[in-house]
Amino acid sequence: MTAPTVTPTLPRPTVYAIDGVIPVIDPTAFVHPSAVLIGDVVVGPGCYVGPCASLRGDFGRIVLQRGSNVQDNCTLHAFPGHDAIVEEDGHVGHGAVLHGCIVRRNALVGMNVVVMDGAEIGEESVVAAMAFIKAGFVVPPRTLVAGLPGKVVRDLRPDEIAWKSEGTDEYQRLARRSLATMVACSALEAEEPGRGRVDAGTGQPLHKVKGG
Repeated sequence: MTAPTVTPTLPRPTVYAIDGVIPVIDPTAFVHPSAVLIGDVVVGPGCYVGPCASLRGDFGRIVLQRGSNVQDNCTLHAFPGHDAIVEEDGHVGHGAVLHGCIVRRNALVGMNVVVMDGAEIGEESVVAAMAFIKAGFVVPPRTLVAGLPGKVVRDLRPDEIAWKSEGTDEYQRLARRSLATMVACSALEAEEPGRGRVDAGTGQPLHKVKGG
């Protein structure tokens, strides 16, 4: 079996300046090399930006505040003069599109959600997967929103908010794990005996949360 070829570090993220404005990445953030950052983008401390995410600060500013995450295949953009902001501990699931909106502190935007201009995802709220949040819609804090278009379903229970926070904690830990251990390498040709597992923590899917 051929031993893996490992390089010491990952390639740098794909970053472009425009109009003399250069993206900013805090040294404690992890941005995957396949992500693309253009222009007026600010990635704060402890953030995670996943593979193939696109943060286009060529019209408005894109801001990820401390400890937030934007997962693989997400797109963040805005109309000229407007911003797209994910506040502290915000959590943006796979494939979501945020356009000129605000995700407030500790809120979760689910997989493949679209959030339009001027919308606000309230603090500690959850937007269910596949929802469409229309322009200007304000999601109240600590509520669950779902549907096309998105509508408030109910208030969130404390255990559901705690579940969200635990998931965000794991993504903050993933940023640290990635900075410390992720390297470019060649694939093995066969599974090795006693194959280990990644250090994925102890989180549970939402449907297994007590009372869910």
